[in-house]
Amino acid sequence: MARLFTRHIENFTCERCGTEVEGNGFTNHCPACLCSKHVDENPGDRAAGCGGLMEPIAVEQARGRYVIVHKCLKCGEVKRNKSSPEDSSRALVEVARRRAMS
Repeated sequence: MARLFTRHIENFTCERCGTEVEGNGFTNHCPACLCSKHVDENPGDRAAGCGGLMEPIAVEQARGRYVIVHKCLKCGEVKRNKSSPEDSSRALVEVARRRAMS
């Protein structure tokens, strides 16, 4: 099944750290703490009924970019999302460090 992308430009307040995030239509997670919210089945569709907090559990490198691996704290689903230039490098390093220590 082809993955579909629906662009939504939405601002949001991070449920984990309270950062006010200005969306650009591609914004998936908080640039300060890297947490996300489980709202999509396919990117931008807002079809997930879960609504749980998605915690960053790993940082991977793919095609010259960093990818953040999120795990939903409510249902356990794991999803991968591209990092953004606005993401905190300190937060990215901390997630990678935690993963290496586990």
